[in-house]
Amino acid sequence: MKSNINEEVGFNIRRIREERGITQEELADLARLHRAYIGQIERGEKNIGLKNLEKIAKALDIGIKVLLDISAIDK
Repeated sequence: MKSNINEEVGFNIRRIREERGITQEELADLARLHRAYIGQIERGEKNIGLKNLEKIAKALDIGIKVLLDISAIDK
């Protein structure tokens, strides 16, 4: 069970990134963010701002609401 929104959103980002066969480094390049920051977000260690969430969503070619949809996560 995911314990907080940061972990849940991070889980969604990781799941979608892996489904697309994209590495953290490739996602970071596409989103113009640091690779370590992507890892921290995926692990739920960082609060992600809306602008960075938008950058990641665009890099993954999905809507922000897909990343925020925590109902799809098995709890």
